[in-house]
Amino acid sequence: MAVLTRSAIVGRVKALLSSPDRASGLEKEPVDRLALAFDGIVGDCHSGRVRASDSRMVTQYPRGTPVANTRQVSILSSEELDEIAAALAIPRLKPEWVGANVVTAGIPELTLLPPASRLSFSSGATLIVDLENSPCRYVSEVIDKHHPGHGAGFVKSAAHKRGVVAWVEREGGIALDDAIVLHLPPHRLWHHGRPAAPSRISPVEAAGPS
Repeated sequence: MAVLTRSAIVGRVKALLSSPDRASGLEKEPVDRLALAFDGIVGDCHSGRVRASDSRMVTQYPRGTPVANTRQVSILSSEELDEIAAALAIPRLKPEWVGANVVTAGIPELTLLPPASRLSFSSGATLIVDLENSPCRYVSEVIDKHHPGHGAGFVKSAAHKRGVVAWVEREGGIALDDAIVLHLPPHRLWHHGRPAAPSRISPVEAAGPS
């Protein structure tokens, strides 16, 4: 029995962006097409099957631990970008300012998609949603370069609207105006997820000798 359900919602690719150089900063350049491989977007600085864990994972691993790269692709929606721009009182929040790779149209509340949702594009290329992407101060700094004094409110205004990160399940190409078919996992609530008590044992000690 199939676990995923094909949704009646069909979105569109509104913009595509890529950058080969992470050192150049957060901003990416608009392109007409992206090639997806199992390592991620071909030529993009966030591609790779493995990455070093960072501040998002400090409760799991020591910073810098090699982990699977489930943050290969950053996806945002044009509708949510417009909502953030309105909250910041700026004419437009360009996707290149927030490090986007794919911008969608027609998928409501994209940031709230459940983990394990699939976004399938016209070529058959498919991305798996990992998690919501949290707003960060780096975007605030980029916004201030273009609209001085307006960047400080980004983190608050973009809460639950900053899009999602995803990784490649099926290789293929993505082009502007491609259809995006949404496949959703079952929606169930798990009632046992209370936070653990703070541990006095470091992750390294808990792991034991290597």
